[in-house]
Amino acid sequence: MAAQPPTESEDAALSMTMAVVASSPAPLLMLDGTLNIVAASTSFCAAFGIDPATAPGSDVFALGAGEWNIPQLRSLLDATVSDAAKVDSYEMELRRPGCEDRCLVIQAQRFAYLDLEHTWLLVAVSDVTQARADKRSKDEALAQNRVLLQEVRHRVANSLQIIASVLLQNARRTPSEETRTHLRDAHNRVMSVAALERQLSAADDGDEDVPLHAYFTRLCESIASSMIADPDQLSLAVEGGDGVVPARVSVSLGLIVTELVINALKHAFPEGRRGKITVDYEFRGPNWTLCVCDNGVGMPSDPALVHTGLGTSIVQALAKQLQASVEVEPAHPGTKVSIEHTQIALVDDDAKPPRPALVVERPAA
Repeated sequence: MAAQPPTESEDAALSMTMAVVASSPAPLLMLDGTLNIVAASTSFCAAFGIDPATAPGSDVFALGAGEWNIPQLRSLLDATVSDAAKVDSYEMELRRPGCEDRCLVIQAQRFAYLDLEHTWLLVAVSDVTQARADKRSKDEALAQNRVLLQEVRHRVANSLQIIASVLLQNARRTPSEETRTHLRDAHNRVMSVAALERQLSAADDGDEDVPLHAYFTRLCESIASSMIADPDQLSLAVEGGDGVVPARVSVSLGLIVTELVINALKHAFPEGRRGKITVDYEFRGPNWTLCVCDNGVGMPSDPALVHTGLGTSIVQALAKQLQASVEVEPAHPGTKVSIEHTQIALVDDDAKPPRPALVVERPAA
């Protein structure tokens, strides 16, 4: 059946639509069912170097020097005319001889008037060239910063090892046992921070997440190599932790593990006592628990002998940053320190009494 001529009402609506399109501050095109231009906004013509007087009636793919004749765009507009698809966001490169390439986002909407015999397309064109260039520049800057960060971490780790060596040499030379103990503690802490920096530098391949099991394993190997003289007598193991956390979280968790392991090595195994320290990390959805447990001599039975120190303050501060609570309890034998983060209360947790936010350091025997 032949198409009916537009009615008076349709002519009025069409004229109004054409006027709106022509005056639009955004680049717009109105096309008929054969993809010829019915109206083009002044902003479109100005943006893409099109003569406003010659645009109406032209084939959209013949605009300019033919740079709009892109097969993918033709297919998408044909599909939109037939109502088989809707071009919500099609990104394309516009290449015109003698001009810089431009990145465009095309949106096309089919609509019909009254008798449904006349089909029209409204095509919106957004120039995102600068936005894409900015994103590329940002990505390049981030990549450069990542390389610089790895280099800084590597240099910091080397510098920390030098400082640790100086501290250890001074500890060996000093006649004061108290000074020697303080210097060795400082040496161990500096070495642990150096180990953290090395692990983060090795793990940072561009991803923001750090696999915890491998991270804890390498960290504990570094601590053990510097503080455990006989691995057959005293061992340090990592269990659980099959998951990933953001790098910033891994730093805090690594420091907590370091402080708790050092504390256990110092106090849990006096007089050459044999034993084991275990680091365990468990995920339960958004909730998690970090445990450092030893099978050493346990906590003093006399509360007067229990005291807090620098390590306790560090663990408490780091746990607070992670919105976690800290608990110390007997392990029979030994001691278990748990850092627990609860974002969603589980049914089984309702019956449990609240855990005190307390960590203690045991005095040397």
